[in-house]
Amino acid sequence: MNNNNIKGRDTATALRQRLAKSMKHCLLAGSVCCAIGAATSALTSCNDFLTIYPTDRIVGEEFWKTKGDVNEMVNGAYKSMIDYSIQERAIVWGAFRSDELVKLNDYVSTSLDNISAVNLLPSNGYNSWAAFYKVINNCNIVLHHAPDVMAEDPEFTQDDYQTVRAQMLALRSLCYFYLVRAFRDVPYVTESFEDDAQDMVVAQSTPADVLQHCLDDLAEARKYILRSGTYGYGDWRNWGYITRDAVDALTADIYLWRAAMTHSQADYQQAIAAADLVIKAKDDYYRQYHTDMVNLGKEDPYHLADGTTALFEIFNYNAGNSHESILEWQYNGINNSNQALENYYYQSGTEDDHKQTSMLMASQLFNAIDENANGTQGQKIHFSTNDYRFWNNVYEANNEEADQLSIRKMVTASGTTVMTNSTTGTPKVNERAFKEFRQNWIVYRLTDVMLMKAEALVETAANDSDAVTLQQAFQLVQAVNQRSMATGAADTLKWDDFKSKSDMELLVLAERERELCFEGKRWFDLVRFSYRHMTGVDINTLMADNTAWPALHPQMLRFVVRKYGEGGTGDAVSYKMKSEPYLYWPIQESETKVNNLLRQNPVYVQESSTSKN
Repeated sequence: MNNNNIKGRDTATALRQRLAKSMKHCLLAGSVCCAIGAATSALTSCNDFLTIYPTDRIVGEEFWKTKGDVNEMVNGAYKSMIDYSIQERAIVWGAFRSDELVKLNDYVSTSLDNISAVNLLPSNGYNSWAAFYKVINNCNIVLHHAPDVMAEDPEFTQDDYQTVRAQMLALRSLCYFYLVRAFRDVPYVTESFEDDAQDMVVAQSTPADVLQHCLDDLAEARKYILRSGTYGYGDWRNWGYITRDAVDALTADIYLWRAAMTHSQADYQQAIAAADLVIKAKDDYYRQYHTDMVNLGKEDPYHLADGTTALFEIFNYNAGNSHESILEWQYNGINNSNQALENYYYQSGTEDDHKQTSMLMASQLFNAIDENANGTQGQKIHFSTNDYRFWNNVYEANNEEADQLSIRKMVTASGTTVMTNSTTGTPKVNERAFKEFRQNWIVYRLTDVMLMKAEALVETAANDSDAVTLQQAFQLVQAVNQRSMATGAADTLKWDDFKSKSDMELLVLAERERELCFEGKRWFDLVRFSYRHMTGVDINTLMADNTAWPALHPQMLRFVVRKYGEGGTGDAVSYKMKSEPYLYWPIQESETKVNNLLRQNPVYVQESSTSKN
């Protein structure tokens, strides 16, 4: 069943009578974390968090009686993950802070201007972590109540419970991983908050503690989580719900992050192992359903779409979920629309006034090619006009005069691939209606995991002479790059150009940007890059308890500021970002007023502009 064809329908059974008792908002560390029944709508199918109808009935003690009740709440947790606030933070936290995006010149936003200028004020609304803690609380509510339902409803078996538990542990871990990457030191909570009488003041935990909790929960979840493909070939739930592949992808990502902070070879090896599980599972799944299309005598473990069709197969909403995807947040455009992606990448405004273009634009790094794109001196993203992505990720590519370009990836409705013999890219057009913007958001896909493995392999190479390990990394990058290059292109990647660890590290970073641009990955890639070259990072200590923070890697700063062009703003940004705390957001001012245990990021205080203590 394709999620784009899901239609609203009535449930076969009415919802049980809810407790009349009203449940007020509860504050977790100052964040609004509504009890799930008050915060999410009831769902019309236990397998469908897309088709919903409103209800004002409150979840309470009388609710947790049937298997259907549990499934409703699981779906409610997923639904809270596709909230506008989370989608916009995936974009702003993961992409806008990096070198790939700039604010549209004509769009007025003091908050975005301050972010660009590294004036990350505690009052900035983008600092809010409330939406993620809402999902976390929803997961905790399910984890708290679901075990009791087994005694109430024989149809809710131990296996059913373990599957539910696995999904909630994994979804909660994903939220915490977002929070650690954005704030570093965050409150870690497993208690469900459902009553005003509960003590909701929680102190922060270190990255060491939170990341280890996540890894432990993911290891537990993997025992019981359903494998990808369980729902049947082509069923959207194989991508819309967390499956074993998603657990493994998240596990690889967390190990890669922690390894960058601690320089742990063991963690890099764990990242490689988890990535291998994903790659093998995707290969097995593809071969199972494409026996007539796969030459079993040819070793091809990836089965990537051809560059001439990849834009349509992976990102076009009419094509549904791509076989390369691992986890996608599902939007059907009827009961929910991806309005955040629409506003930030396509067009913003109101239904009556939607002629305004997007809030964010691709930076000038995408407007031309640069033979040094894979090295330290590169000032552009792409090194070849033979790369289909150069033409298809943005509109009007090859316009060297442009300092801003409209995003085409995840926006275009046609799926038409621009040929590599073009002289100018596709002109910007409004191809899609303002309403019913049913564009999924890809959390993980296969090429992302392949490049995670390549990154980890580079870091496990003993030295520049470890050609075996470095070549393994190169082959992964080459596979991702080659599928997007025109047949017979002479300027594809060549092993002889990338023989050292440093060269390979930069190549992986550059290829991740070409492949994953605008998908909320780039800032975190740059942070990992910086951490790998920093000394004195202590993940066991809160930033507020440290008095000497390690300096950022200068090359990371050079990457960040290239979107500003020569001098000026770029120099000012580079000057401000000096040490580890600048990699992270300040805690929102309203949070610190409610929770006196929170320790503010030590380089930010509330003034007219960012100040340093």
